[in-house]
Amino acid sequence: MADAGIASRRKCEELIAQDKVKVNGSSIKLGDKADADKDKITVDGKLITAEAKKIYLIINKPWGYVTTVSEQHGMKKVTDLIQVKERIFPVGRLDRYSDGLLLLTNDGELAHKLTHPSFGVSKEYIVKLDKPTTPEKLEKIWEMRIDGREVAIEAIVQESENRVRLKIHEGRKHIVRRIFEELGYQVKKLTRTRFGPLVLGELKVGQWRYLTEKEVEMLKKVVNNS
Repeated sequence: MADAGIASRRKCEELIAQDKVKVNGSSIKLGDKADADKDKITVDGKLITAEAKKIYLIINKPWGYVTTVSEQHGMKKVTDLIQVKERIFPVGRLDRYSDGLLLLTNDGELAHKLTHPSFGVSKEYIVKLDKPTTPEKLEKIWEMRIDGREVAIEAIVQESENRVRLKIHEGRKHIVRRIFEELGYQVKKLTRTRFGPLVLGELKVGQWRYLTEKEVEMLKKVVNNS
């Protein structure tokens, strides 16, 4: 399913657990096997086939868009902004009220590695806070624990009184917002500027582009060398 561009491996497992996947008309469970060339595999009643061509692209996600592939509540989806015939899905989380670099692909295996905690792929964010902070306050992040776990921080740079550049090695839900809430701040604006070796660069809000061959090679190198 991940190879067919339905979703990331983790999301595909959720679809199976929700009984939305059938093989030859029968429900399946995690661990069951199927052959896309021989079996009839459906997700929510829609037939899927193996995707031959792998594509990779990034978009400067606008504020207010969700990164889910299917949305039942009329919310704007980031995939609506991208005109490609292949089915693609976002790699990692970027919530509705955040913007910036979002990677999308139909390469389920690479997506799984890029988002799995064991590979430690870094992300960089520009965080605008509701009030000024101090270097002393920011130092506390290095020792912070969220849900009983240390936060995998690589770098913290204060760029102005209420603007911080944060580089982090994990993707727990709302983790950046939760870090600053622990310090007593609200995040007014959150922009992802880097994902692994990929940088947002001059890409304007709402614009997207295919990755170059070199960028794809760099992504694969990051996870293969981990």
